[in-house]
Amino acid sequence: MSERIVKLIYEGEKGERLDKYLVDCLPEFSRSRLQSMIKDSCVFIDGIVTYKTGQSLSPGSTVLVNIPPPQTTDLIPEDIPLDIIFENEDCMVVDKPAGMVVHPAAGHETGTLVHAALGHAPEMEGIGGEGRPGVVHRLDKDTSGVIILAKNDKAHQWLQDQFRLRKVDKTYLALVDGVPATPSGRIEAAIGRDPRLRRKMAVVSPKKGRQAVTEYELLEAFPEHTLLEVHPITGRTHQIRLHMLFIKCPVAGDTLYGKRVGDIPLKRLFLHASRLQIQLPGDPDPHTFEAPLPAELEGVLFDLRENN
Repeated sequence: MSERIVKLIYEGEKGERLDKYLVDCLPEFSRSRLQSMIKDSCVFIDGIVTYKTGQSLSPGSTVLVNIPPPQTTDLIPEDIPLDIIFENEDCMVVDKPAGMVVHPAAGHETGTLVHAALGHAPEMEGIGGEGRPGVVHRLDKDTSGVIILAKNDKAHQWLQDQFRLRKVDKTYLALVDGVPATPSGRIEAAIGRDPRLRRKMAVVSPKKGRQAVTEYELLEAFPEHTLLEVHPITGRTHQIRLHMLFIKCPVAGDTLYGKRVGDIPLKRLFLHASRLQIQLPGDPDPHTFEAPLPAELEGVLFDLRENN
């Protein structure tokens, strides 16, 4: 497979770091992977190769990225059952259970969605590279619901472009502690690393983080909790959880950003990717994929309704 060339026109503010900009434009790659591409002479600014990961960009600059072909990995496919919602030669749509990590990472070298996907479709090896074959977007470990994986390079590029250009409609169901100030709203608050605890993310000033936008609508109100339909416009790490905390309504069961000890019986986040609308390669009309609310979350709602 040959390398892929991506052409970008920088339209942001003067002085943004090159590696930070590329993370926003090419979300399927980690920052460290993109930094390696820069150091390996794969990135050009206005026709000149650059080796500086922190090089400042100027508005109107043309950035060319020569993305190397996928490399084979040493991942071992695993025979893990998957709840497949849809599958064709280009992609696979899965209802991911809570507790499953999407791709290998420190502490999660086996048992991931990637391992399971390779067990089901071995031809996915190397798609997307860096030990994350087929990964286009992510869900947190304790978030359940719809996720799409690419099965070939062409589909991977197409699907990642849909996410990068914000042509994907993502819908989540979230039970939050408390009641939002308004029954519907739009949250605009930048997200970056927590300066005090690097393993966490935080709402930060625009200069220290990336733009993040979330919209929500109230579906059902309880005395101390609210069921929301949430639409993340951007796709930052822990975005919904942080934006709900930002409006003082943390996601129920979120012990990292919300209450350490909740007042309802939850062993996971009450956050579920319920619907994904996306245009698939070669199809002019968007497809909508849905995943029903898991039984343990339906049980929580049943109890809340019974006690209301």
